[in-house]
Amino acid sequence: MTILAAPGWPRISGGLLAAGLLALLPSLPACGSRRPVDTASASTSDVTARAERRPFVRTIRVAGLVAASRSFAVTAPRLAGAGMSMLVLTKLVPSGASVKRGDLLVEFDRQAQIKNAFDRRGEYLDLLAQIRKKQADQRAARARDESELKQAENALEKAKLELLKKEFQSAIEAEKNQQTFEEAQARLAQLRQTFDLKRRAADAEMRILEIQRDRARAAMLKAEDNAKKMRVLSPLDGLVVPKQVYKGGQMGEVQEGEQVRPGVPMLDVVDASSMEVRARVNQADVPYLRIGQMGEVRLDAYPGKVFPARLEQLAPIGVVSEMTDKVRTFVAIFSVAGRDRVLMPDLSASVDVEVERVPDALVVPRDAVGIRDGKASVFVKDGSRYVERAITIRARSEHEVAVASGLEPGAIVRRGDGGRAP
Repeated sequence: MTILAAPGWPRISGGLLAAGLLALLPSLPACGSRRPVDTASASTSDVTARAERRPFVRTIRVAGLVAASRSFAVTAPRLAGAGMSMLVLTKLVPSGASVKRGDLLVEFDRQAQIKNAFDRRGEYLDLLAQIRKKQADQRAARARDESELKQAENALEKAKLELLKKEFQSAIEAEKNQQTFEEAQARLAQLRQTFDLKRRAADAEMRILEIQRDRARAAMLKAEDNAKKMRVLSPLDGLVVPKQVYKGGQMGEVQEGEQVRPGVPMLDVVDASSMEVRARVNQADVPYLRIGQMGEVRLDAYPGKVFPARLEQLAPIGVVSEMTDKVRTFVAIFSVAGRDRVLMPDLSASVDVEVERVPDALVVPRDAVGIRDGKASVFVKDGSRYVERAITIRARSEHEVAVASGLEPGAIVRRGDGGRAP
């Protein structure tokens, strides 16, 4: 058989072509052949890592916000009996200012409250004078009634003596004496009855005035308290942090001269010497946390800053997630050690909590270790090949594995070839 070639090319016989193909077959890989389980060829594109002898540390990262351990929130005061009247802001401490205990933070226009306090005090003092006058009048009236009662008793005794002359008097005189006695007796009984009624009426009048006095005193104290609420003093040393409020269709800070509604938050005074991070912990990480564990705080706004922290509180009851009722989060509070001007409230932060430490461990990346049939193994570089080697795991984290045996320091392992991650 002869194979025709293009013009100018030499002709090649079929026998020569077949002989050449047979000579090349031994050098070609067999079709369908598989790589050995325990070895593999090394390639320059393989991602490798070296087993290192160093401390193995397992951490859990939680996210939260920086807050002050001690703070005081300043809000527009709610005035007793004033309803929802607006308050005019006359003085406001500047944002970011450092204040001492007793310094003025906020002051509102309090002329109306001072006037109201004076009016209520005038009403209270007037009722006190009325009560004193009423007590004097009642004492005088009681003295007159007691005098009349005594006179009626004397008249009755005199009428009794006149009746003893009955045998020596005419019938007409005796009848007159009998009539006088009965009149004196009836008058005494009437005076005794009206005496008790007058005392009850006097007590009722006095009680009415006392109730009015108490109400006036309560109104006076409320008015004076309202006047005191117009000035807010700092209860602690700290830093002034303003609050954002909704005004004029947008968010902003309150300014001097503006009107604010009662109860609107305006600023916080925070103790910058004691800061903390309030974080939410997933229910899967809660079993690894213990009170007193140490961690490191990193601020998202200042990546280079690291602060030591300590777990102070861990909520015993979880909060249901907004996405599903099967996942809950727990509030954890970490105290931040040290002071720094960048530690400000409401900054987003993360806390790395150390939950496990092996001081002297042989560490490899987690993606270099695979688990097959419950046994761990890695691919170790041996010349131009990778040999699969069984290992035992001492500890593991999300990124690293501490090897207990089966691997020596400095061994090069291939990453991403471990199969299912442990």
